[in-house]
Amino acid sequence: MTEPKKKTEAVKETKKAAAPATQFKGRYIEAVGKRKSAIARVRLYQKGEGIITVNGMTLEEYLTPTFSNISLVPLKLTSHTKDLNFSVLVSGGGKKGQADAIRHGISRTLIELEAALRPTLKAKGLLTRDSRIKERKKPGLKKARKAPQWAKR
Repeated sequence: MTEPKKKTEAVKETKKAAAPATQFKGRYIEAVGKRKSAIARVRLYQKGEGIITVNGMTLEEYLTPTFSNISLVPLKLTSHTKDLNFSVLVSGGGKKGQADAIRHGISRTLIELEAALRPTLKAKGLLTRDSRIKERKKPGLKKARKAPQWAKR
């Protein structure tokens, strides 16, 4: 009976250790980014050190290097990689959709911070929400467009 309690205590301790030591305080600019079913709530903190936390983890821990590079595109374009902190809560979708949602949210917060960045970000298409989503299944069909096989006789 004592072994399961030890396991749960160990799990709780590891969760506490995984929590980031950096909880940003102070005023922030908030924006929402979306892609497919992924939604990212992004908070921008000024006078930061370039730290980005996603769901309590660092960006590099949460996403693969390819996807984290996708998320950092607006910061690299505007050269704000080292002076701003971001706190992101993202949910829904896959990792690629979440990376695109984070990129969209970061772009929107940068516009709130500095309106002069809008032409640069708009030219790269970072402010446009990609509205494509999965097409729903239709009644009488197997999928959105796939029909059951038809036999003449």
